[in-house]
Amino acid sequence: MNEMQGKTILITGSTDGIGRQTALELMRLGGRVILHGRSAERCQAAALALGMESGLPAPEFLAADLSSQAQVRALAEAVRARADSLDVLINNAGVYMAERKLTEDGFETTFAVNYLAPFLLTRLLLEKFTASQPARVINISSVGYKSARWDWENLQGEKRYHPWGAYCISKLALVMMTVDLGEEWITKGVTVNALHPGTVDTKMLRSLGMQGDSLEQGARLSVHLASSAEVKGISGKYFDHGQVEELSTLAQDGALRTQLRQMSLKMTGLES
Repeated sequence: MNEMQGKTILITGSTDGIGRQTALELMRLGGRVILHGRSAERCQAAALALGMESGLPAPEFLAADLSSQAQVRALAEAVRARADSLDVLINNAGVYMAERKLTEDGFETTFAVNYLAPFLLTRLLLEKFTASQPARVINISSVGYKSARWDWENLQGEKRYHPWGAYCISKLALVMMTVDLGEEWITKGVTVNALHPGTVDTKMLRSLGMQGDSLEQGARLSVHLASSAEVKGISGKYFDHGQVEELSTLAQDGALRTQLRQMSLKMTGLES
């Protein structure tokens, strides 16, 4: 029997790049993968291609624009309706915005998609994780999180916007969320970890004029954290090159994490 047989896995941003490769490999391990992308057309095309490539039935899919909190909520509702339980959530979707642009909710898009969307989606799916326990949440961060300069007055580029700076802040926020939930949810049978996939040959990297490792290499750590018995019970950690790596000073700052969590609960309407 394949090691992921019978397990339900949602992967955001899985119509191309690392997310798509991760979906393919978890399908081959027997997992019931639910794809996600911004549009139903892209999801359907990816699902059909993955079915042909794997020799398995095409995976299910759900479409949602993660820059919209209404659509994030609708995505969570659709998952709840479709799955009795959720064994693995991989928050893989991410953007890199060359210019500052606000979402329909009034947030800077990098911060909204890379951080607020997984913050909201993950919390909305808690009941599905506890129905599965043990369940795993995997957040795709970046080594760039260590380069983030934290400024409460400029978290969303209010005073000045720099694409790389915005990206790094969003990925640091995601790591801080990982540490928080990793500590909070371990007693609920849910582990939460973050990872750096490596410098991978994706559309995002090519848009910066760079080349990187293969998608297979980029997906390796996500697949490992989703499926391996070796990481059972490990939570609130950041992985790089297959190993747990010490967190940056900012990510270890409990007071900063608390302040970010309280702000994020307000921003996502989860405060109550």
